[in-house]
Amino acid sequence: MSTTTEPLLQSPVTSSPNFSFFKWKSISIDPFLINNRFINCTACLLLLITLAPALSSAQYEDKIDRIDSVLTFLHQNELFNGAILIADKGEVIYRKAFGTKNIETNEMLTTSSAFNLASVSKQFYTMLVMILKEQGKLSLDDPVREHLPSFPYPDIAIRHLMNQTSGLPEYFDMAGGDMNLMDTLTNASLLKLISSRKPDLVFQPGDQWQYSNTNYTTLASLIESVSGTRIDLLFQELIARPLQLNDTYVYNLKLDSYPPSRVFGFGYEGGKGIPRDLVRFDGIVGDGNIYSSVEDLFKWDQSLYTDQLVSQSTMAEAFAPGILNSGDSTRYGFGWGINKPGKIVSHTGGWVGFRTIIVRYIDVNQTLIVLDNSSNYHALLLPRNIWEDRPYTLPKSHLITNVNVIDGTGLPPYPTNVRILDSQIRDMGPLSPYVDEEVTDGKGLVLAPGFIDSHSHHDWGLEENPSCIAATNQGITTIVIGQDGSSVPIDSIKVRIKRKPISVNIASYTGHASLRRQFMDDVLRKATDIEIDSMKTVLARELDKGSLGLSTGLEYEPAFYSNRDEVVALAKVASSKGGRYISHIRSEDLHQEEAIEEIIAIGQKADLPVQISHLKIAKRGNWGSSSKLLRQLEQARLDGIDITADVYPYVMWSSTPRVLFPKKDFENLASAEFATSELFDPASSTMIQYPPNKSYEGKTVSEIAALNGESDAQTLLRIIRETSPEGMGGSIVATSMSEEDVQNFLKWPHSNICSDGAIGGHPRGHGSFSRVLGKYVREQQLMSLHAAIQKMTSLAAEHVGIHNRGLITPGYFADLVLFDPDAIIDNATIENPTALSDGVLSVWVNGKMVYQNQKAVDNYPGRFLGRGN
Repeated sequence: MSTTTEPLLQSPVTSSPNFSFFKWKSISIDPFLINNRFINCTACLLLLITLAPALSSAQYEDKIDRIDSVLTFLHQNELFNGAILIADKGEVIYRKAFGTKNIETNEMLTTSSAFNLASVSKQFYTMLVMILKEQGKLSLDDPVREHLPSFPYPDIAIRHLMNQTSGLPEYFDMAGGDMNLMDTLTNASLLKLISSRKPDLVFQPGDQWQYSNTNYTTLASLIESVSGTRIDLLFQELIARPLQLNDTYVYNLKLDSYPPSRVFGFGYEGGKGIPRDLVRFDGIVGDGNIYSSVEDLFKWDQSLYTDQLVSQSTMAEAFAPGILNSGDSTRYGFGWGINKPGKIVSHTGGWVGFRTIIVRYIDVNQTLIVLDNSSNYHALLLPRNIWEDRPYTLPKSHLITNVNVIDGTGLPPYPTNVRILDSQIRDMGPLSPYVDEEVTDGKGLVLAPGFIDSHSHHDWGLEENPSCIAATNQGITTIVIGQDGSSVPIDSIKVRIKRKPISVNIASYTGHASLRRQFMDDVLRKATDIEIDSMKTVLARELDKGSLGLSTGLEYEPAFYSNRDEVVALAKVASSKGGRYISHIRSEDLHQEEAIEEIIAIGQKADLPVQISHLKIAKRGNWGSSSKLLRQLEQARLDGIDITADVYPYVMWSSTPRVLFPKKDFENLASAEFATSELFDPASSTMIQYPPNKSYEGKTVSEIAALNGESDAQTLLRIIRETSPEGMGGSIVATSMSEEDVQNFLKWPHSNICSDGAIGGHPRGHGSFSRVLGKYVREQQLMSLHAAIQKMTSLAAEHVGIHNRGLITPGYFADLVLFDPDAIIDNATIENPTALSDGVLSVWVNGKMVYQNQKAVDNYPGRFLGRGN
């Protein structure tokens, strides 16, 4: 019947709001996202078409043909099971029923079959209130507690309930927490719970509009109190019998029986039909649980043009937008969404397996009614778009067969088929192709969730390379940018994607150094309180726009001179918005222990998850101490700090050579000598960017030293001196880690895989993920294949705060990679850093293929992923 929200479901293309109110309940599944299927059997299709007089039939023949064709397509593709009726000027011009009303009996639907209307029910309950008003038994402006003495809110009037302006919170979490598995929720038990708990109002009555099913369960209790009659009996007396609605009635789990016209909800999981009908919340009425057919709903619709139930002046009030205390209008009347005042009103419903809509074009007396019992919403959108001459697109499915799925949960592979519908995974199991459905034969290879690169710089160059083959060739479908303290505004990212679509998804942190540059004339110092406050304001705004949280690059000069208090102050802002903290810590070599202590302290003081970027030990004298470091991190986790890390699978890093001077004494020969002996190997560390002298690019530091007759340390000073003041003009790929430590960090249960890579430069940009799967999984058997996949998918999603990605499961977005576990390997090297990986056959992003057989596919479905998306 309902869930914690009542979303507005809008048509894909619309010039005005399309009010669609679904009645959801908060249970173990989200009925809007789960996969659903229909009975695809022509024997189950009952065709009931009625044509109106010739004029109406001819006038709308093209639209009806298109609607019929679309619904037939949806039914054949298991995307619609239900009934539809369209009328013009009081005459039915199209009605038809598709499929079954009970999957357990295979009984066929008819246009007289009674569906659970879910939130479409609300208009009937308001009608009962209006009838009682005309009988003189209540006034719409009566305080609710005048009729329900235990109701704890003196300022809420009946009108507030009907207009959804009371401020009452949704009841699902509160009621669910009070119930055990043997309980069935009723209006009496809910009213008693509200009276005892007195939950805080979301806003003061009349101040705002917010859909809440609690308004209408309370309304039902009030109707019974005022009338002194059980509501199902009152409904029959005051509405159903006067209008001769023979297949319309109130039904819930507290009633002993139901009429034979009752339809049962269902859905499909794993290729099999399963019941999806009433649950333990369904002893309640008011927000739903009226059953009706398309035939009866049409009678109901036509009665509203008359005085059969209430006067037209009372009905006019039902179709008038509610008025807030401010004088502003809402777009909701008494159980009706007001699409266009005086012209179009509508309502939708969604609960368990039911999806429903009624649209009344009251200025021209036209009606569109669609009822579905298979958990699908497509038929609520497409017929209306066609009828209203709006653009529409048919859903498109794609079946991937004969694959071994590693689903991202950490479980071993299992054989199955996977169906994609538009951008999401719809179903998994022994699925057969639909007629003309696109099919990919996986040939027994592995299908995994698309890899999430939790620390990426692949956005560099996306303008010129929107296919981002550096990422997709290794199975990456989402890149997380804004790293090391540097970022661009969220609005700029969104504008860039809109202006030039890309092949991968992008999520971003907000960079600490970028905030410092925005408000500080000199970043080589501590920030003042005023500057920190300014940074906090911008950070909060960016978080509201979808930033994942705060990133820092504390080893780099623009942030190196900040103190811990500054970082904690900003991290607290991220925490308050549900964001996270990721950091290139202040030292990865000389002062690494203190740097680790600092990020742990930030997590503790700001009370938010913290992640160490590209965890490594870069000081030769500390090699082999990874176990000690991991014990420190595990202790922090035991102390309640949610600390994690990402790791790339190389013993060489890439950055500005200035990080080789921990004391920032860039002219000190002794420090340079320490760097060449302890912090990197000059003989195997290559300058990949050297703007002052291009001939040095591709040469090691030792090779450059030999050319100049210098020691390695002297050459390091030369490199620092000749590149730009902040070292951004020079870039080095430096070898300075031990293989043992890299392996230990890769194996840590709380580390995920990243690349820290870009489109060029370090080979990690093209090869990190395929290198893990080839070298460390297949060749060295450092971890199982399914454990590695989890680190690249669901664990990465968890560590950055991305939802609905990282798993292969119905309802998640279809970011997928098909690869050969026996062939996957990286080929990128220092000499050829853009060499593509072997073994990755196909990559899909949001359901569209973007990479196949070492070539980019010209699809650009990438999206910006805000926090929680």
